[in-house]
Formats: sequence, structure tokens, C-alpha cells
Amino acid sequence: MASDLNKAILIGRLTRDPELRYTQSGTSVCSFSIANNRTYVAAGEKKEQVSYFNCVAWAKTGEVIAEYCKKGKRIGIEGRLQQRSYDDKDGNKRQIVEIVVDNFQFLDAPGGGGGKEAPVDMPSSSGEPSPNADNPFSDEDIPF
Repeated sequence: MASDLNKAILIGRLTRDPELRYTQSGTSVCSFSIANNRTYVAAGEKKEQVSYFNCVAWAKTGEVIAEYCKKGKRIGIEGRLQQRSYDDKDGNKRQIVEIVVDNFQFLDAPGGGGGKEAPVDMPSSSGEPSPNADNPFSDEDIPF
């Protein structure tokens, strides 16, 4: 039997600060949503469409996102779509589709509003120094 494919790759901006919680067994889970813009031309006029996606990141992945990301920050995520159902407070059956994040990439400069800022050394899970540590070169030194 052939395997099916469930892969989602998105780039967008966080619509709110990530929310970090813990399960009863102590596993961390981070919930956030991202806005993804699409620009297109219709009838000779440039238009923009925004889609909003709920995301969930588990364990260390979620902890890092919750610590370093804030509302408005740009992030690239890779994961899978997951559908689940639940009963709301009025007893109605609800369904939700969300992206379970397997991998991510910060796309904004650390700290503020997207200007030129010094890189910040992010902790690595392997314990090795980040690629920015003791690097005498900047993005302006790249010839292309």
C-alpha cells in the first residue's frame, strides 16, 4: 500500500504572542497562529488575500518558539496538517484543522522592527556554538 503525503510549508507573521502550556504529563505545547499573504492581479488590479493558520508545536520546538517569537514576527514553518474534533462549551461538535510544526526558521532580525541588528546567538540543541559566534563577517560582506 502506498503512503499518503501530508506536508505543509508556510511563511507568515504571528498574529498573536505564542501561548505555552503543559500537558498533565509535563510535555510542553505551544499554540500560535500565522497570517499568510497572497498577492494576485484580478481585472488589472492588484489584490491581496490573507489566510490565517492555527499552529501547534510540541516539546523543545514549542518552547523555543514561545521564548523567541512575538506577535508580528516573521517565521517559516514546516509540518503536517492535523484535523481534530472537540465539543465546545455549549455541547456542539466542532472540528479544527491545524498545522503540527516539525521544523521552523526565524525570518526576522532578533529584537525589533526588522532593521539591521546584530545577530543573536540562539541556543543549539547539540551544544555547539551558533554559526554567528565569533564570525567577523556580516551580510554586507557577501558579494551577491
